[in-house]
Amino acid sequence: MIYLAGDIGGTKTHLALYKQEFDQNHLIRERKFKSQNYSDLEAIISIFLSDGNEKVDCICLGIAGPVRKGKAEATNLPWLVDADRISRELKIEKVRLINDLEANAYGLKMLRKDEFCILNQGNCKVEGNQAMVSAGTGLGEVGIYFDGKKHHPFACEGGHSDFAPRNELEDDLLFYLRKKFDHVSYERVLSGPGLYNIYRFLIDSKREEKDPKQFEMIESGDAPRMISDLGLKKKSKATIKTLEIFSSIYGAELGNVALKIFALGGLFLGGGIAPKILEVLKKEAFMEAFLDKGRFADLLHTIPIQVVLNENAALLGSIYFAQNLM
Repeated sequence: MIYLAGDIGGTKTHLALYKQEFDQNHLIRERKFKSQNYSDLEAIISIFLSDGNEKVDCICLGIAGPVRKGKAEATNLPWLVDADRISRELKIEKVRLINDLEANAYGLKMLRKDEFCILNQGNCKVEGNQAMVSAGTGLGEVGIYFDGKKHHPFACEGGHSDFAPRNELEDDLLFYLRKKFDHVSYERVLSGPGLYNIYRFLIDSKREEKDPKQFEMIESGDAPRMISDLGLKKKSKATIKTLEIFSSIYGAELGNVALKIFALGGLFLGGGIAPKILEVLKKEAFMEAFLDKGRFADLLHTIPIQVVLNENAALLGSIYFAQNLM
């Protein structure tokens, strides 16, 4: 059997072709595309498949956005993705779309122990629901229901729920963002663009001084990457403070999700940002914000928290879904 797996996001589309032989997956080839450079997903898949002449048996694609009846409007792309249309155009009978965070959650089953970084040991012996929160181009969240024997991911769009400030600084951040956006969700803060929003808030409110040279670099380049790099290298007070605020809000929202899902079985940070800012997440501010839930602090302290280090988790999850659930 030959499977096409995909991780479809606002920044990149990552496709991989696998062949299953004797319960082993063998990578045939993979390729990454800049999503914004293409008018639709079908064009990318066609280009990818034209590199060879393999007969694909099954396609499973994890896509950033809500999936309903085999259709998905990508959250950060002007695409309408339709599984039936892909099936017709490519003449491949089995095509399935799943939410990208759902794919990430299935990918947890495919990872090794050394592909996680522990932020909180918690009580690893407790069985129960799990959850994942992933900051990247956007903010994805997924619940993982435990039925007593197995874990079952279920997609949600919790990253678009209302941002809830917890102190005077975050009150002012919310007020600042309300002037820019009709709706201020957690994604407006906990994402690549969110890093930029926090940085501009600190500069525009004059809480931090603007270094003209660094400001120009950030404004003219890949702002989230520049802010992270400068903050991690301690080259700028404004970017250091940005990462501190980001980490604190990340911890607080993870705590919110833990309580809503009752995720005693463990929490995971996915996405592209967490692995890059591990040294910030390991500081006290993250866990303090996570535990700052009043009478439920002791309960939250028992929950294991891990960062997913493998950037291909969603791709692996798509393969797992294709081979086991289609």
